[in-house]
Amino acid sequence: MNPLPPASLTPPRTTAWLRRHLGWAMAMAYVVATALPAPGLWLRHSHTLPGVNGAFSVALPPLLLSLVLFAAGLQVPLDELGHLLRRPVALLTGLTLHLLTPLLVIPLITFMLHRSPDSDGGSGLTAAMILIVAMPVAAGATVWTSKGRGEQSVMVGLVLASTLISPFTTPVTIGLLSPLLQGDYQGTLSRAGYGNGFALTFVLLPCGAGLLARTLLSGGSLNRLLRTAVPAALWGSLVLTYVNASGALGTFLTHPRPVLLAAALAVASTVCVLCFAVGRVTSRLLRLDASTASSVTLACGMNNSSASAVLLTTALPDRPHLLLPVLAYGLLQKLAAGRVVRDQSPR
Repeated sequence: MNPLPPASLTPPRTTAWLRRHLGWAMAMAYVVATALPAPGLWLRHSHTLPGVNGAFSVALPPLLLSLVLFAAGLQVPLDELGHLLRRPVALLTGLTLHLLTPLLVIPLITFMLHRSPDSDGGSGLTAAMILIVAMPVAAGATVWTSKGRGEQSVMVGLVLASTLISPFTTPVTIGLLSPLLQGDYQGTLSRAGYGNGFALTFVLLPCGAGLLARTLLSGGSLNRLLRTAVPAALWGSLVLTYVNASGALGTFLTHPRPVLLAAALAVASTVCVLCFAVGRVTSRLLRLDASTASSVTLACGMNNSSASAVLLTTALPDRPHLLLPVLAYGLLQKLAAGRVVRDQSPR
C-alpha cells in the first residue's frame, strides 16, 4: 500500500493544537468534570431513543470507546508488522509479560489491602485494578515508543495482538483474580468478564473494523476516512475522559472522601510502579536490547484505562467512586512512560 502524502493529513488547527497539548487538555477535562459534572453524569447513563423497529437504549461511553479503537486500528502501519515475522521472540516476550504481570502484581496488592481497616478488605480498589490490568495494551503506547528508542513495529504488534486476543484473555484474567475479592465484587466482576462480551463488542470489533478499512481502502478514500475518523477519535477521547471523570470527581466534590482519594492514589501508584518494574527487570534478566526492552516495559505498564473505565461503569454503575484509581492510573502510566522513554533515549 502506498503511503499517504503527509500534507493530505494535516489536521485542522484546533485538532493540531489538541494533539500537541493533549496532556493539558486531559487535565482540564478533569477540572471541568469536578466543577461541572452534571452533563457528564447525564451522558454517562443509557438513554432510550426512538427507532424504526421500536425504542432502543444507547450509552455514549461505549460508543466513544469504539470510535477511539476504530481510529487506532485505522492508523496501524500494517507494513511495519512484517518486520515482526523476522523477530517473533520480541513480540511473544512482550505479550507473555503483559498477560502474566497482573497475576504477579494483583495478589501482592490484595495482601497489602487485606491488612487495611477497610470493611471490605480493599476489594473495591482491587476490583478497579483488576479491570485495568486485564485490558489490552493501550494504543497510546505507540506514541511513547516513537518518542524514544523503542521499536515501533514491536509496540504496534503488541497493541494489536493484545487487542485481538482480549475477548479471551480479559475474561480469563478476571476469572483468575476474582477469587481474591470479598463480598459481591467477586460475582459482579466475573459476570462482567464472561457474560456481556464487552471485550469483543467494544474492543476487538472496532479495532478490527479499523484494520479492515485500512486494508480494503486506498488512496483518496482512505485519506478522507483518516481525516475524519482520527480527529473525531481525538476529541472523542477527550469527551470520554470528561464523562468518566464526572462519574468519580463529581460525586467526590459533593461528598468529599479524602481517605478514599489517598487510598486510590496509593493503590494506583503502587500497581503502576510494579507493572513497569516487572517489565524493566525482566528485560534486563533476558538481556534484551534497549529498543526491545523499552517496548516490552511499556507493554507491561500501559493498559487501556479508557476501556477499563467504561467496563467498570457497566459492571458497577452504583459505585462511581471506584473510577478514582482508574483515572489516577491513566495519568500515572503516562508519567511512567515518559520516564521509560527518557531513560532509553540516546544522551
